[in-house]
Amino acid sequence: MNPFMFRPPLFLLTGLLWLLVSSLLGLVVFLSMVLGIRLPPVLRLIHVHGALIGGVAQMTLGAMLATIPPVLTGGRERSESRPVLYAFINVGTVAVLIGFAMRDYTWVGVSGLLVIIAFVSLFAQAVRQARSSPVSPLLDLWFYGVALIALLGGLGMGEALALELVSPAGIGQTRLGHIHLNLLGFITLTIVGTMHHLFPTVVNAVLHSARLAQLTFFLLPLGIMLLIAGFLLSALWVQIGAGVVLLAGVALYGYNIVRTWVDAGRPKSAAIDHLLIGTLFLVMAMPIGILISINYLWHPPRVPFGTLHLVAYTHLALVGFILQSMFGALSHLLPVNLALSRVPSNKKRAAYLDQLTRITERWRALQVGTLSLGTAGLALVAALVWQFNLGSTTVLIASWTTAALLFLGLTLLGAKVLVLLAARPPAT
Repeated sequence: MNPFMFRPPLFLLTGLLWLLVSSLLGLVVFLSMVLGIRLPPVLRLIHVHGALIGGVAQMTLGAMLATIPPVLTGGRERSESRPVLYAFINVGTVAVLIGFAMRDYTWVGVSGLLVIIAFVSLFAQAVRQARSSPVSPLLDLWFYGVALIALLGGLGMGEALALELVSPAGIGQTRLGHIHLNLLGFITLTIVGTMHHLFPTVVNAVLHSARLAQLTFFLLPLGIMLLIAGFLLSALWVQIGAGVVLLAGVALYGYNIVRTWVDAGRPKSAAIDHLLIGTLFLVMAMPIGILISINYLWHPPRVPFGTLHLVAYTHLALVGFILQSMFGALSHLLPVNLALSRVPSNKKRAAYLDQLTRITERWRALQVGTLSLGTAGLALVAALVWQFNLGSTTVLIASWTTAALLFLGLTLLGAKVLVLLAARPPAT
């Protein structure tokens, strides 16, 4: 078998498939909430863990595999085939979802060990390569190191919950720690670390400020540590303070990315649009999280905050930031990887890459716009239920429109990837 089959592009494509399928399930769950249709609660767990483990974590793993070895080896080595790693992350995901479906949380915990082993092996490999590397590890690699440590902590908390090693009184705090270490500590830091070198490559420029990148690296892990401490101690003011630190970090990061784009002459492409909008949603999500924490200073909360509001807030980050960033990275990396793998000649490769790029740019505004407006639509639906009943015509129209926008954006991206994979190099 061609060893390319188990290199980073396959991780990215398989992760994308998990994301698309899990997102469609998420749309079904969302509409069932609005329509008052009772679905088994396990479907929500399957949606979340399918998207985050099979989708986001696997795509992040692929990005790390594509980034870490070439940087540490000075670009002298090609990425190796990793069928075992690929099997661990996908078999582990399937097994975890089966465990949730059977309501067997011991099985979930045991299955999750496969995912932990996959990332531990990557971490161990990165440490070995860093020690023997002819180059000094870059800032984004330190981001990856901290992110992997946060992931292991988050997965460890998930294992403790699944195996019932946490006392009933500590389940709520541990669950919050588990979620935020994975989403903020691992995924957000990984995307931020990747963006510091990927985005300048996409816009063909240098990063605006290395100093701002260093400040971002200091503030984000500090804010995450404070936030987890606030959760574990049930200290709301500590959580609010952590949110302020995180807001400062993402504001510096967002400014650095936007200034890099401006310095490059404000170029336009599907990848750039997705990456910039993803950055915007990350910056938006932080102050909203602070306001939610402040709202709970009152008992009961000053502003009613239910499940639908929580869904809208979390998906500002999950769809608005994470999915947009993943789609932006894929829009840039997939054509490049296909051209490199399918055309050995440098002279002929440029024409094929141009062909793939034109495919990527088709319906760019519709693809980016539907995902962005769909994400904003979730927030609109949540706001409307403060004024209208859940079953009112206004809420139903907004909900169906939101679902249609997200479905169209996801379908368009999936179809475009299929067209890219089917596009063969010119015969001449």
